[in-house]
Formats: sequence, structure tokens, C-alpha cells
Amino acid sequence: MANEIQYKRVLLKVSGEALAGDAHRGLNFDVIGQVCEVVRRCVEAGVQVGIVVGGGNFWRGLKDGGDRMQRVRADHMGMLATVINALAVCDSLEQHGVKARVMTSIDMPRIAEPYIRDKAVRHLEKGDVVIFGCGTGNPFFSTDTGAVLKAVEIGADAILLAKNVDGVYSADPAKDPGAVKFDRISFDEVLARRLGVMDSTATSLAMDNHMPIVVFALKDPENIYRVVTGEKIGTYVGE
Repeated sequence: MANEIQYKRVLLKVSGEALAGDAHRGLNFDVIGQVCEVVRRCVEAGVQVGIVVGGGNFWRGLKDGGDRMQRVRADHMGMLATVINALAVCDSLEQHGVKARVMTSIDMPRIAEPYIRDKAVRHLEKGDVVIFGCGTGNPFFSTDTGAVLKAVEIGADAILLAKNVDGVYSADPAKDPGAVKFDRISFDEVLARRLGVMDSTATSLAMDNHMPIVVFALKDPENIYRVVTGEKIGTYVGE
């Protein structure tokens, strides 16, 4: 039912490109501020919020490094890009009156707290928003996989996957006008049809750990609040 909290603890995954707004590169603080304002309302409603941000607005290891760089080094650059975004989101949350902490999977103690699962959960239980940087901390894994891993570790009720499309479609809606949007879909079908909700590693990890994913458009940040209060928007990916 609307206005009743559907998910007590969530992991919000936001792409780096989404934080850049229409420019697609760098940071758009108006967009970040709108997202943080909605997160503030979620926290005030009693929702515990963890956030994983991508780094694609600055650097994508595989795409930008390609065959021009050693892959591990390119991925490390991508992890650093996520920390830039995490710090920006943390600062914006604090400007909106929300206590926030950045935790990174690679130790950089002068910038952020090292990720320790029990500490992260304690922060969440106190009502602090925890922003996780550096993905899994390992090369060859996407920030989507990092988001699923953190969601499972902290015992989230669901992953909120904020994207530039409003759900999961049978094909790319930008290329195929006949693409059909799903209200609900199983992990098995996502993998079998290669629908690209997340990469296959992330999707398999979510499936194996029974972690539901709600895919929705970030273009209207209010959608974050709509999802946590049980409104049926986007696509539910689950069992």
C-alpha cells in the first residue's frame, strides 16, 4: 500500500552517468541534490539506506581503457572514479541534513572509512546513510556486482536499481519501438534472454542469494520514495 514502508533496508544503486545529468560526464549538483533530498525523506520515514555509485561519468575501466591499457589498472582507475562520486553524494546528503559516511573496499583511511560489514550495519541502524565506494574492490567486477554483494552482506530487503530507462524491456526501447516493458520478471528469464538488467555475474549473484531488484528511472528522483513505499513502478526482478 502506498505510504507504507515496503522495504526497511535498501541498497540504492545509481550509475555515475545519472549523477552527471544531461552532460553525461562530470557531476551535476542539481541532479545529485534532488536525489539526496528524496533519500532524506526515505531516512526520515525510517528506511535504512546504503548507496553504491558507479564511476562511468569519469571513467569506465573496460570501455575507456579498452585494449589501450592493462585491464587491472584500468579497473583500478574506475574504482577511484566511484570514490569521487561517493564523496560528492556524501557532501550533498550532509547539506540536506542527513548524516552520511563513505566506506571503501580499498583502504584509503585519510579519505573514507574502510569497509567493515558490522560497522556498516551499525551505521545504518543509527540512521546514517552509508555510501560504498570502489565496487567489490577487485578488478573484473562491475559496480553492479559490487552493489549486489553489499546488499547481500548488509542484509538489504531489496536493491533499488536507478537507471536511465523506466524498467526492464524485452529489447532496447531506444532501438526497438516494439519493445515490451515487464512489470515482473524472473532472474532465470533475465539471464536466458540476456536482457542486460545487470551484467550476468551480478544477476547470478542476486539470484543465488534471493535478492530482489527493482529497476526504475532516476529521471524523476521521486521514484526512489515511490518504490520504498510500495508503489508499483518500474520492473520487479525476483524469484
